[in-house]
Amino acid sequence: MRRRRRLRQRRPAPLPDRTWDDARHPERSRAQACPSVDPEAYKLRNLIERMSCRLKDWRRIATRYDKLATNFAAAVALAAIVLWWT
Repeated sequence: MRRRRRLRQRRPAPLPDRTWDDARHPERSRAQACPSVDPEAYKLRNLIERMSCRLKDWRRIATRYDKLATNFAAAVALAAIVLWWT
């Protein structure tokens, strides 16, 4: 109990010229505008990301079980066809 009381008494003094939030996050005060995003490119990127996540549900593809690149490419093609079909 005494220790907690001592900790409460030692609170730091507030900074005079900046707000508390700016003091904790200085990068926010210097933040610049975000670059513009091409919506069409974002849609295509999102489509590819979702497809790769669905392909990784197949254990053989996620772990790269095959030794040969041709067998791996065939497994990816087969999985992509099955996923497209379903």
